[in-house]
Amino acid sequence: MRENGYAGVNSVIRVTVEGRTDAFPKGTSVSEIMRRLLAQNRAASVLCALQGGVCLELNEPVVTDCELIPLTYRDEEGRRVYERSLRFLFLLSMKRLYPGRHIRMLNSVGYGLYMRIPGEDMGHDMARALESDMRELVSQNIPFEKEVWTREDAIATFEEEGWHDKAELLRYRPQEKITMYCIGSVREYFYGAMLPSTGYIRAFAVKPHFPGVVLMSPSPEKPEEPAPYVPRPQFLREFAISQRWCGILGTRNAADVNRMIKEGRMREFIRINEALHDKSIAGIADEIVARDARIVMIFGPSSSGKTTFANRLAVHLRVLGKQPRLVSLDDFYRDRRDIPLEADGKPDLEHVEALDVPLLTECLEGLLSGRTVSMPRFDFKTAKRAVSGYELTLDKSGPLLLEGIHGMNDRITSEIPEQLMFGIYVSALSCINLDDHNRIRTTDVRLLRRIVRDMRFRNTSPKDTIDMWPKVRAGEEKWIFPNQEKADVLFNTSLHYELPVLKTMAYELLLAIPKNEPEYLVAHRLLKVLHYFLPVDGGVMEEIPPLSILREFIGECSFYDMH
Repeated sequence: MRENGYAGVNSVIRVTVEGRTDAFPKGTSVSEIMRRLLAQNRAASVLCALQGGVCLELNEPVVTDCELIPLTYRDEEGRRVYERSLRFLFLLSMKRLYPGRHIRMLNSVGYGLYMRIPGEDMGHDMARALESDMRELVSQNIPFEKEVWTREDAIATFEEEGWHDKAELLRYRPQEKITMYCIGSVREYFYGAMLPSTGYIRAFAVKPHFPGVVLMSPSPEKPEEPAPYVPRPQFLREFAISQRWCGILGTRNAADVNRMIKEGRMREFIRINEALHDKSIAGIADEIVARDARIVMIFGPSSSGKTTFANRLAVHLRVLGKQPRLVSLDDFYRDRRDIPLEADGKPDLEHVEALDVPLLTECLEGLLSGRTVSMPRFDFKTAKRAVSGYELTLDKSGPLLLEGIHGMNDRITSEIPEQLMFGIYVSALSCINLDDHNRIRTTDVRLLRRIVRDMRFRNTSPKDTIDMWPKVRAGEEKWIFPNQEKADVLFNTSLHYELPVLKTMAYELLLAIPKNEPEYLVAHRLLKVLHYFLPVDGGVMEEIPPLSILREFIGECSFYDMH
């Protein structure tokens, strides 16, 4: 049944946008309100709007007095709306040009999305044909029709299309009604808000990347043009390894994980997950020894599990006869008053100059020379360097494991002989999709990890963690991601079983965030992902080994949690 119109349009509501307020008939669309209250260029850039913590589509009728916050491509939620709509456009072109072929959308590559047809190569001709057809559809400005279906009707449609992954997933959906989007002969569900029509999708490109293609979106800085494609061979190679793990484990989508839970195979699933991690870490230790590296830089974005990885790597190095020493770059933080400031006047804790780089260089030179060095400790409670540090000598069999977000920054590595250094980029590259057309973003998994850890160990509420996350993400984009290809190896800390575990610990916490709070938008988005995973019981939780990277976030890690 399609939803049309709104009853009672003679009523009047008052709406405020960026300080301007006016009266509108009840049921006026978001786009009409934006056109009246904003300058023409500004209104044209709006992709959706926030009402409290809820994202409204441009066609959404506004029915109460409220303030609307316009979101553009420079806002994360605006980019997500644009990217969902771009994927929908791509699927329509796929069906028009290559009916019967099934695409799988895999992972982000910079501002692009890598995708492929399983078992088939997508060449240059296919990429060019798809982009040309998509541009033709944009010129036609075809509406995305929004309809409310029953869950059973949606399942039947997806089964008929051969999209069995979607049909299976919807069987786990708790709600009976589902919002479907229709364009041409394609019916889809995208787990979030969409644009009104194809005409809004002006900037994109389809780039061949054997054996698949990369669908490029704009960067936030230049929303009017597709971002240039920057090859990331190491990143894609590591993701390909993770996809092979998916094959070994028999899990590619959320429904596969749920099947494991229902059939009572989750404990075995965890053991194989962890064995694959251990095998990979052992291989990295072998490489370090073969290179005779003296300093191992372990870096990556927040909530990747760097600390536990470093400890596990140290264990494997000891097996090989080495005597590694662990040092955290966090101990080289300057006193809070000496840290560079952001535009809002607050300390920029993500900035490389928040570290005392000269002191770090001096310490590293001393350790490499065989001297005993007085190392600093940072006291996060006082936000100052502790009065007393500790003495450290680097054994000849070493190496030094240096862990922190700035591990491969040129300000640090330029002072270290290249032949003595080994770089490891650590990140949680989620390779479990909701279904073949809807991936689970790596940043959302890392945020879930951090929400659980902050609540358990730092007495920080989910609301506060969500509130500070944009600053963390901005620091990653500036200081971490540009350096990832400098690493000698990449290690994926993602575990195929972790989302049901994180659901068990985070679901109720996220539900407690009120709808009128700005953090509700992100909380609701995370809940929509978690909805599709079954929870796990205490027996499954007990199966997670004490050295697991996931234990860094959920607790009872034998490296540093004594409980």
